[in-house]
Amino acid sequence: MSPARSLQQGTRYRAVVVATAALTVPALVTGCSVANSSHSDAASPDTLRIVLPQEPPTLEPCDASLTSTGVVVRSNITEPLVERNADTGDLEPKLADSWEQTSDTVWTFRIRPGVTFSDGSVFDAEDAAFSIDRTVNSTIGCDVDGYVFGDDELVVNAIDPSTVTVQTPVADPILPLRISFVEMVPSTTDAQDKVRDPIGTGPYKTDYWDHGQRLALVRNDTYWGTAPEYTRAIYQWRTEGSVRAAMVTNDEAELATYLGPEDGAGDLGVAYPNNETTALRMMATEPPLDDYRVREAIDLSVNRDGIVKALFQGLGEPAGQLVGSSIVGFDPDLQPTPYDSDRAAQLVAEAKADGVPVDNQIRLIGRTGQFPKINETIEVIQNSLSKAGLNVKIEMMDTAGQMQYQIRPFPQGTGPILLMIQHGNQAGDAQFTVDQYMRSDGYQSYFGSPGYDAQIDAAEQLVGDARQDAFASVLANEPKEIRQFAYIAHMNAVLAKSPTVQYAPNSATGDEMRLSEMTHADTSANG
Repeated sequence: MSPARSLQQGTRYRAVVVATAALTVPALVTGCSVANSSHSDAASPDTLRIVLPQEPPTLEPCDASLTSTGVVVRSNITEPLVERNADTGDLEPKLADSWEQTSDTVWTFRIRPGVTFSDGSVFDAEDAAFSIDRTVNSTIGCDVDGYVFGDDELVVNAIDPSTVTVQTPVADPILPLRISFVEMVPSTTDAQDKVRDPIGTGPYKTDYWDHGQRLALVRNDTYWGTAPEYTRAIYQWRTEGSVRAAMVTNDEAELATYLGPEDGAGDLGVAYPNNETTALRMMATEPPLDDYRVREAIDLSVNRDGIVKALFQGLGEPAGQLVGSSIVGFDPDLQPTPYDSDRAAQLVAEAKADGVPVDNQIRLIGRTGQFPKINETIEVIQNSLSKAGLNVKIEMMDTAGQMQYQIRPFPQGTGPILLMIQHGNQAGDAQFTVDQYMRSDGYQSYFGSPGYDAQIDAAEQLVGDARQDAFASVLANEPKEIRQFAYIAHMNAVLAKSPTVQYAPNSATGDEMRLSEMTHADTSANG
């Protein structure tokens, strides 16, 4: 590993996206353990036992926009300069006390004093500037880079120990929102490679990670904020939702995430709003998916109402766009594509008559445990597509395998692919969705068009009501002009929670589950 770069006061950095995909992720999960190798998992009232649907592929902070990573890392191990309130949508101070736009292209952040990392070192502007540079400028392929910053170039300047400036090439009205995705790490962090055991300013730090078995965090006793009640958290993972629910009902865990309505949580199940939207992403660069009629047929073959009612037990609603109602740009008038199997079959037949090779095998790829009833959902869709006259093969993969097909650079020579995705826009603005999923060169986009890219560019320069209207138009035009997606559902979620724990999940819980918000429940009333 190369030595980390030291950010000297006043040094500037230009941040250029290098979208090398997370093919490095599997390397991060090799080995046996990190941190303490001597540990005990004995049950304790001060230990939270949490069961997830999958093991985090990495604890690298610059990959914290990955749901399975962020749920452990964000606001637990590491923290950002500013954070978005999931209930109000407002930006609030975290490691920065304040921020302001000091010129058309420059934002200035004032660092909170008295903050230390879990290793005892002091957090200052040098670390903040280094963290932004490492996330956006390095060649290590940070997921946050592709997700949040796209092709932006930044100049980051540590003015003094308490002041950081970030300069954008053009005016960026939502830069603080982007910066809220950058987790702060010490300037001694490796700048040339991803890390397995991150150091942060959060209320917890890594205790140990036994790959394939469990991961534990321990309270950071030097934390600058209010000390959390629980001293430890132990994460395990089980693919089956019914198993996760049973671990809570059998007092083997305090919390279990991503449950379905039929997983057996009973009275311990807590339903909450989830900003995740599920969809099929279509690779239009390969036949037969390069024919618009075939993509329209796929869209028409998705029985959204049936999936939500029968498989999700009503926990969700059919989707006609990739963002939910809390996001700037959501179009309330945009209706889901109606289910029409006859029209779908007709379109496929028309394409076949014109020489489109509709018999080519299409790979329908899903991620195991991505959401409750994903296997059944994919099987229902495959059946509908087969009836429409398409040749579709299901492939279920783990997180590392599926990620190869989700983010750029995509594998070559794979044949036509339908990828099941689940997108949660935690930022609250449609720009973070369309930049990565809908631009022709987006981090998680297969294709697009120059004209559609221009519509996105125009919307991103606006603010207020004009911004809302412009992004609503962008989202409404996607099925008409591009049709890269067959939207499925805006999801709700169920979490199983022990009666010993007080915790109110919100729309951010799927991506960021804050241990510091969990307290001991008052059970005295129950005797």
